[in-house]
Amino acid sequence: MSYLNFHGMRWLLCVVWLSGVLGGAVPAVAQSASRDLLDIPAAADQRAEHAVLMAITRAGDRLVAVGERGIVLLSDDNGVSWRQSRSVPSSVALTAVSFAGVEDGWAVGHGGVVLHSKDGGETWHKQLDGTLAAQLEFRAAQAQLASAPQGEQRRLNAAQQLVADGADKPFLGVYFADPQHGLVVGAYGLAMLTDDAGVHWRSVGSELDNPGGMHLYAILGDSQDVMIAGEQGTLLRGSALGQPFSRIQSPYHGTWFGAVRAGPGRDLIFGLKGNAFRLEQANQWQPVETEEHASFTAGKKLADDSLVMVSEGGRLLHSHDQGRHFQTLTVVGLDGSAITDVTQAADGALVLTGARGIKRLNTTTLNDRNAQ
Repeated sequence: MSYLNFHGMRWLLCVVWLSGVLGGAVPAVAQSASRDLLDIPAAADQRAEHAVLMAITRAGDRLVAVGERGIVLLSDDNGVSWRQSRSVPSSVALTAVSFAGVEDGWAVGHGGVVLHSKDGGETWHKQLDGTLAAQLEFRAAQAQLASAPQGEQRRLNAAQQLVADGADKPFLGVYFADPQHGLVVGAYGLAMLTDDAGVHWRSVGSELDNPGGMHLYAILGDSQDVMIAGEQGTLLRGSALGQPFSRIQSPYHGTWFGAVRAGPGRDLIFGLKGNAFRLEQANQWQPVETEEHASFTAGKKLADDSLVMVSEGGRLLHSHDQGRHFQTLTVVGLDGSAITDVTQAADGALVLTGARGIKRLNTTTLNDRNAQ
């Protein structure tokens, strides 16, 4: 599989990995660099608030953002001011973050790293990296080959290559249903599941209907079900973590970067080149017209049940009708640089991450339904 399909803002943080994949193998120097960064704590940076930041979430009323060089930023005043976490054990780029309550959080990123915090993001420790993840996949492939020798040699061969490559494959999505049960997904169909808060992980990539090993970018989960979105139209749905995931029909064969649940049975999916679709009744996907041509990178359901999406073109779109229609908002301060994620602070303000750091937008931004 070519890395040329690995679109979106994440390319900003994948230069070393990209050069290795396009060349057909990961150079030893790249493996060594990845290994070193995994073991070097993130450094204090006075300009961390303006770094390339990839994801943001809420931990109670606290905001937690993650990005390049292992940066983790915390805000306890709704995004007005920020400070770095006291301790992050790795300097690899972090791509996604999820909290299951106020205290327990997980961040994932390059080098197959999975970090865990037990104190609301103040300090982190490493639970998993790409070397261990490759070993877990290799053991799972060996066990599967032993039980079904006719059809699993290809998986074992791929697992052997993972081990040979070292810690170079990134995780790109993380979801925890509660503080014990979580799933992380990433490049080449990597997927790891835990049911003990990350003390132990097992490889579940073969339990997903993803025989082509497509990159998996995002996880949408709640009490209804769990959906995974990925490249080349990959959409997988399961009733819960630890249950089988089946492929569902995709209305588009390009890459999906995320999804939002607008309401019961009402999913909004979005991705490459401004494509967005809304799930209607009878499992019918309807296109959402937005006049946006840049890729959508993230979306969020807000406290008033309206929806927002953001794009790598630096635009913010808002919907008041569960995603049937979106308006592009003209926002002072958005300069056209790529936006990677969006969340809503406890006071109602929107907080965005992107190529130039963090941006807080006050609540009046969303009150103008006539914005163009």
